Amino acid sequence: MLREISRRRFLGTAGAGIAGTAIGALGFEDSGQALAASIRDFKLAGTTETRNTCTYCSVACGIILYSKGADKAAGKKGKIVHIEGDPDHPTNRGTLCPKGAALLDTVNAETRTKYPMVRKPGSDKWERLSWDAALDRIAGLMKADRDANFIARNRDGATVNRWTTTGFLAASATTNETAWMTYKVVRSAGMVVFDNQARV
Repeated sequence: MLREISRRRFLGTAGAGIAGTAIGALGFEDSGQALAASIRDFKLAGTTETRNTCTYCSVACGIILYSKGADKAAGKKGKIVHIEGDPDHPTNRGTLCPKGAALLDTVNAETRTKYPMVRKPGSDKWERLSWDAALDRIAGLMKADRDANFIARNRDGATVNRWTTTGFLAASATTNETAWMTYKVVRSAGMVVFDNQARV
């Protein structure tokens, strides 16, 4: 029987036995179980993926938001748990600046303004408005200012249709079509003071 075992096989078997004994003696016998217990599920498993645009500067980088816990049937909104750059977006190709990389903190901040707010003249506190009330208030104030300050003709009697007392700053994170429509609406109202964040 001993003649059938080669020297190489004997040394290999003995070495494996010694290694196993040493591992057990040093306390590594439970390392496999500990490693298996420490493995957690992939954090984006079961999330809903939504593409959006970064809210910061005029570069308009593409981002992907991952949310959990949404139930449309029950009217329950999900919570955003992770934000990263969109690798398919032509502007940033998946990269984000430090501010964009910190968007998750901004989105989940308790101090973030989530609703339209108004501070009435003489008041020291902000009051919440509905979106309809806020838009009606903005439209009413704009119309009152335009009616009071619209210049139809200049000193020479030429038609100018100018509204110089209110300005408009357009967002840069929009499509070309939205930017074109915004420009048309602002200019048709007679606004002279008009700029776009993409140029700032």
